[in-house]
Amino acid sequence: MRWAPRGYGGERRPPEQVKRDGWREQGVLVIAISDDRLNWPEREMVRQLGEKLYGASYSRAAPTLINSQKDKTK
Repeated sequence: MRWAPRGYGGERRPPEQVKRDGWREQGVLVIAISDDRLNWPEREMVRQLGEKLYGASYSRAAPTLINSQKDKTK
């Protein structure tokens, strides 16, 4: 059996475990806007915090088809 330092080789932790450990050990919170565990007000709060700290996300910065269709009807 080969020895490897922690973090090299072996089993990978599931992403949710990495997120949980990051919150508990480092105070780092990782949230996906599409997380089904969040209700609308929680998703909106996360979106607003993300935009305040890091700017608009790619999907929010890109023009949408719906907005361009609204402009054509005016």
